[in-house]
Amino acid sequence: MPLMQFKPLHAAVLAVGVAAGAATVAWSDAARQWMPAAHAQTVATAPAAAPLVTGLPDFTQLVDAVGPAVVNIRTTEKISTQPSMSGIDEDMLEFFRRFGLPVPNVPRQGGPQQQPNDEGEERPSGVGSGFILSADGYVMTNAHVVEGASEVIVTLTDKREYKAKIIGADKRTDVAVVKIDAKGLPAVKIGDVSRLKVGEWVMAIGSPFGLENSVTAGIVSAKQRDTGDYLPFIQTDVAINPGNSGGPLLNMRGEVVGINSQIYSRSGGFMGISFAIPIDEAVRVSDQLRATGKVTRGRIGVQIGQVTKEVAESIGLGTARGALVSAVEPDSPAAKAGIEAGDIIVKYDGKAIDKVGDLPRLVGNTKPGTKSAITVFRRGQMRDLSIMVAEVEPDEKVAAADGKPASGATATAKQLGLVVGELSEAQKRALAVKGGVRVLSATDAAARAGLREGDVVLAVANSEVTSVKSFEAALSKADKSKPVNLLVRRGEWTQYVLIRPNTK
Repeated sequence: MPLMQFKPLHAAVLAVGVAAGAATVAWSDAARQWMPAAHAQTVATAPAAAPLVTGLPDFTQLVDAVGPAVVNIRTTEKISTQPSMSGIDEDMLEFFRRFGLPVPNVPRQGGPQQQPNDEGEERPSGVGSGFILSADGYVMTNAHVVEGASEVIVTLTDKREYKAKIIGADKRTDVAVVKIDAKGLPAVKIGDVSRLKVGEWVMAIGSPFGLENSVTAGIVSAKQRDTGDYLPFIQTDVAINPGNSGGPLLNMRGEVVGINSQIYSRSGGFMGISFAIPIDEAVRVSDQLRATGKVTRGRIGVQIGQVTKEVAESIGLGTARGALVSAVEPDSPAAKAGIEAGDIIVKYDGKAIDKVGDLPRLVGNTKPGTKSAITVFRRGQMRDLSIMVAEVEPDEKVAAADGKPASGATATAKQLGLVVGELSEAQKRALAVKGGVRVLSATDAAARAGLREGDVVLAVANSEVTSVKSFEAALSKADKSKPVNLLVRRGEWTQYVLIRPNTK
């Protein structure tokens, strides 16, 4: 296909400018015949306002300087052969997994369908990006890039490949650190996120759809964007696609200011809004991962909600701020400190809580065992309390506690490899559903069907599910000799999934 031809614009613009200038001069000369002399002089000599922005940035030096420190990451995982996934390549699988889309059943084109292989085999499971933190081989990426991987392959820009060891991954912040056995590597420079300004030019380097070292650029659209419990994201309009995950977001000084992690999309593709994890938050997590292989966080044992303007005014708080305590866990640090349901936490450890998302981040970053000061607004008065911060339980224990634990699963549910829990009212409102149950873990047959933690089951065998009890009842009535159909919600997508029970 012939290349499109573009004509230079500068000559045409110059001609128009001269013509316009001549017309302006002619008009001004004629006008001076009746204008007052002073006014005529003002029109002729008024200086033009200086433009606030001139020219466009040149990214070539940034690419040359930072490009060698950006890596491509491929992963494989040991799975049973699943016919429903045989027709999708690893790039698209990563896309569906990362952006919360159900994996469709796409049969392999041509030839017989593969039968499930219980022995398991290595299959490509994802593609992503990362960047070198230190010359001795530590690489930072997203946790979702390496999640479930049995093997991680890191490829440098000079085409050298290394098998990497996963040092640690933190799902809550989506940060992971892997290590390759190499020395003298080019490392990135870490930037200061506090200096980053909205409207500032930024650049991303990554491997979208496996296209290594692809460069895209844009501006910072917003900072402190709340889309997660622990992270205030950097929003940009830099083009981010599957495979960019884990790559660096760079400022014009060639410093990493974020890790490209998510996009907002209604179509499944890039729509001009992307999110990056602030590098200061990521470094805090990576330091713990490198030291201990895990991240330790604080907790105080409260459920919180937003304080609306109407509520703030009606109770005498004034402006809408703080975190409204909707529930206090029995025997928790909050209960022992005297915090009550209905309190509004307005200050923690000397820092103001401007919005509800500030509290979990501040508490989470507090070392367990620390005694912290907390200020609550209760019945028209401020009260200062002291609280001993506890440690967040591991995800597995939290899941069991949230879901009326795994030990309560029926034999049929165990046969399917499913453990489910109740949906809270807040989760139902967020998902705009009347009922359903949340998947706490999916193994064996459920995992092979594509189910995963966080999915919401809305129906079983065409019977509506409103609770764990109704889920188990519907499951017990299903024909055990046939695949069980589940209506599953993931993100904004709803799809039927067939689970073939284990026969062993």
